[in-house]
Amino acid sequence: MSEPPGGRPLWHGRLGDTPAETLVAFTDSLAVDRRLAPDDLAGSRAHVRMLAATGILGAEEAAHVLAALDTVDGELTDGTFEFQPSDEDIHTAVERRVTELAGAAGAKLHTGRSRNDQVATDLRLYVRRAGRDLARDIHALQVTLLDRARDAGEAYLPGYTHLQRAQPVLLAHVWALARDVDRCRDALARAAVSPLGAGALAGSSLPLDPDATAHELGFPARFENSLDAVSDRDFVAEILFVCTLTMVHLSRLG
Repeated sequence: MSEPPGGRPLWHGRLGDTPAETLVAFTDSLAVDRRLAPDDLAGSRAHVRMLAATGILGAEEAAHVLAALDTVDGELTDGTFEFQPSDEDIHTAVERRVTELAGAAGAKLHTGRSRNDQVATDLRLYVRRAGRDLARDIHALQVTLLDRARDAGEAYLPGYTHLQRAQPVLLAHVWALARDVDRCRDALARAAVSPLGAGALAGSSLPLDPDATAHELGFPARFENSLDAVSDRDFVAEILFVCTLTMVHLSRLG
């Protein structure tokens, strides 16, 4: 099999030959993780600014990389970004394009950062972004139900037990949705920890400043243990549970 246009995957060096097309198709996640693009760009910008502030990256180099990230942002937004076969995920695609635009400076985007803490950071940013939207949408539904209740005036919806009319029911679903909002906020509070700077699993020998990147990305705290930071996915399971239980409550309403 000939080498695909656009270069080889990052992990190709571990293989003796170009991987089979079926393997490439199986490991490709672009169809799913393209939605992480805004979060990957935000994390990369914060990382580059931190590298410049600590002197790891020169000011001119940082400017070139940040300009390249802005260009990539524009291309992804207007749909002109050209993905390559070697772009197995959004992180690879962004880094590849930045390097094309900024040259040697672009290749330094990954300095002091592992794919592990990069992906963990992107995922936390996405969960916080999507989770806040979820909480707002649930709250908007509560407001709508309250408005409909006011419009109904003295009309009552009969509750049923064993197919027999029972007591009148008022606003029962609003309370279930209120718990969903509370659970969402609680889960998002635990997701609000920045893993950026944890490296592959044991930090970095470079003088990174994880507090600075956490602050720029809007995280109120950064990781306390690097291994836990890159391996933790509890926050994903929690927000999925919130979504599942909310769907149960919506199905009850339906």
